[in-house]
Amino acid sequence: MRRLLLRLLFVVALPAVLVAVWWAGSDGSTDPFWPPLRTILKTFPDVWTGERLRTDVVPSLLRLTAGFAAAAVAGIALGTLIGSYRRVRAVCEPVLEFLRAVPPPVLVPVIMLFAGIGDTMKIVVIASGCVWPILLNTVEGVRAVDPVMLETARSYGITGLARLRNLVLRSASPQIFAGLRQALSIGIILMVISEMIAASNGIGFTVVQFQRSFAVPDMWTGILVLGLLGFLLSVVFQLVERRVLGWYHGLRASTRRST
Repeated sequence: MRRLLLRLLFVVALPAVLVAVWWAGSDGSTDPFWPPLRTILKTFPDVWTGERLRTDVVPSLLRLTAGFAAAAVAGIALGTLIGSYRRVRAVCEPVLEFLRAVPPPVLVPVIMLFAGIGDTMKIVVIASGCVWPILLNTVEGVRAVDPVMLETARSYGITGLARLRNLVLRSASPQIFAGLRQALSIGIILMVISEMIAASNGIGFTVVQFQRSFAVPDMWTGILVLGLLGFLLSVVFQLVERRVLGWYHGLRASTRRST
């Protein structure tokens, strides 16, 4: 119980300090672009009503989910293929290095030419940025599978999908999840960027509309929503990761105890 309380204290301490500093630093501010925190918090419930959550937050989450899921499927599948075969990796590596060096926001005008300005464009933009950390981490995770374990599986006749599911993907899963965690942060950024450029709803669209109408406190509430959304998604991701990689965290804990 004491350990849990200490952990909770560590989690809450830094945000509480940052909020206190923000409150004290902005208190009494007369700058129209830097309103006091108390004004922003007072404006928050008036702006982010149930109706606005339904019309702006939910569409953003659906786009993020669709783009992230598409990137996860493509990244894991291609990463497994490239990481498993040396010749495929040798052929694909120069092209991958070229494509991943192109910033995804730069591709937004190009994607708009082919996908229009609807939800498809936003999903493609999110997926185009999220796929790279997943793909590259999957490649490295598959390459790092113990060759002795691969040979043992082969000698026991474990091949095909059984070998892929029970050995390759399982061994590479910690690194795959590291790529998924990086992709989630990138996805949130690209979700906002795509909605700022061409959208009729969404969090990014709403923040830009507030900025253009000089509703500065309302704009700051949108930034707070994005921060809270990122935090909640990170917590959910950690819970899923803990459940899926329970064997890995247990192994690490037992290793630390033995040393």
